[in-house]
Amino acid sequence: MTFFQSFILGLVQGLTEFLPVSSSAHLVFFQFLFGFSDPLVFFDVILHLGTLVALLIYFAGDLAHLVRDSVYGIFFLLRRKSLKEIFEIAPHTRWALGIIIASIPTALMGFLLKDWFESLFGSLRGVSYQLFVNAAILWSTRYYPKGDKTIQTARLLDFFIIGIFQGVSIIPGISRSGATIATALLLGLERQTAFRFSFLLAIPAILGAGILECKHGFQSWHWGWPVLGIGFFASLIAGYFSLYILSKMIRKGQLYTFAFYTLLFGIVVLMYANGFKLG
Repeated sequence: MTFFQSFILGLVQGLTEFLPVSSSAHLVFFQFLFGFSDPLVFFDVILHLGTLVALLIYFAGDLAHLVRDSVYGIFFLLRRKSLKEIFEIAPHTRWALGIIIASIPTALMGFLLKDWFESLFGSLRGVSYQLFVNAAILWSTRYYPKGDKTIQTARLLDFFIIGIFQGVSIIPGISRSGATIATALLLGLERQTAFRFSFLLAIPAILGAGILECKHGFQSWHWGWPVLGIGFFASLIAGYFSLYILSKMIRKGQLYTFAFYTLLFGIVVLMYANGFKLG
């Protein structure tokens, strides 16, 4: 792998990780273009860690409140206060509870179906079909009524359902952000609440994937750490920029517009998989 290839893959990861167009599908496609026949699992993890840092920077304020209120929540729980009282005193404990509940199905699916999910990364044709599914999911959001639920008024079942769809999005071609935000909107969450919850929920998911793959990666990576660094910083910078763009579009109710790009990209991937080479 060259520095140029690492930079391009990092840029692709950063721009597509948070925009609802499936970063995994783009990475699989570009890795095929660059001639990498086997999935670069560890490299993908490093790029995801770059976007994780972008998340931590972008949502630094939310995370500070979440950590503070979680500490307060544990203290008040030990003082035998009810959950209702805790949510009123430290409202971000409700966010923490929602993230924990939503992370449970994602973790179970990732752990139990890990090998099956990874096998899907080797089929471009399969990726193209899932991109069409992703486009349909995004387009459907155009017809969702505008929700008004907050984290405080959302049901615990809502969090669990969002977590299930985050688990499904491990499939290459299905966007994690698209699946979780669309599900949250369908369940009636307010737009910016859906946006914030989706990406705060991504933090433990990305961390979990990184921990599972790092040991294998240390043993198999042979292109050098500078190459990894280029990809990492490219994904970090591009990831922060894409978060800013997506926030603006969701506020305007324009998530569905990404369906056009996803559909077009799916057609390109399918054509390439069937022998229509680019260039």
